[in-house]
Amino acid sequence: MRFISPKTDFAFKKIFASDESHDILISFLNAIIYSGNRVIKSLEIINPYNPANIVDLKDSYLDVRAVLADETTVIIEMQVWNVEAFEKRVIYNLCKTFVNQLKSGQGYSYLNPVIALTITDFQLFPSTEKVITRFHFQEEEEDISYQEKTLKMVFVELPKFTKKLEDLESLADKWIYFLKEAPSLEVIPPKMQEIPQIEKAMNIANQAGLSVEELEELHKEELFLEDRRGEITLAKREGREEGREEGIIQGERMLLLRQIERRFGKLTSAAIVVIEGLNSQDLERLSEAMWDFSAIEDLVNWLEEYSG
Repeated sequence: MRFISPKTDFAFKKIFASDESHDILISFLNAIIYSGNRVIKSLEIINPYNPANIVDLKDSYLDVRAVLADETTVIIEMQVWNVEAFEKRVIYNLCKTFVNQLKSGQGYSYLNPVIALTITDFQLFPSTEKVITRFHFQEEEEDISYQEKTLKMVFVELPKFTKKLEDLESLADKWIYFLKEAPSLEVIPPKMQEIPQIEKAMNIANQAGLSVEELEELHKEELFLEDRRGEITLAKREGREEGREEGIIQGERMLLLRQIERRFGKLTSAAIVVIEGLNSQDLERLSEAMWDFSAIEDLVNWLEEYSG
């Protein structure tokens, strides 16, 4: 058997948001949001899976939106890349979903709770080793919550999860292991078969059950993600190279400042600002010209001419 990766938009929606996935999604949400307690009994998936609807391949997905029996809305997002302002976008999606519940003329009493569940394939909170973190409004100094059930954010950081198959204990462990390791498995492990919903999810994720069209859609998205990964790697490498070059220039600048101050004494802050603004070529010019200066005034005149 070969399983598709739940990290892709196509696979995540097929597994968690198809017409046959209600029990799968209920088990998953109970595991992650409610620590395995069977709080959710039923739900409605708002945007059911439809492979024909996957038009734009993107870096992040608002994959699934569900309304629970108590009218709580849960928005679930799988985030592959750590993009700029990502944390703010999570808050924006949470608040937008909350506000958009109201129709014209309705009062605030019609607002129901919203939970944003975000799964990241990168570390988001390096200060903690927790794989699952949960946030809501709370008083800064005392343990007083404000409308705790109204707005909540839950994060799952996949890279922090390092348990092996034999170490899996909780329902959350098994679901996170499925999200992270499904493509590396060749059979459905007995530990995963213990949870009917996870076994069902793995059967849905079995490539053998996909149509030709679905396999093409999956392949197209995997190619896109691989290309995107290559673009990010290249950008990071170029950034490091630029950083090394800037480091060399900064070193030249500091050496030149020390040489000048040894000859003429401490410089004014205005002169230092001008020198710190010099590029590599101008620093080289100044390093040659300084040996012709006989007094600090000559340096000041050179910098004034440069800055002017």
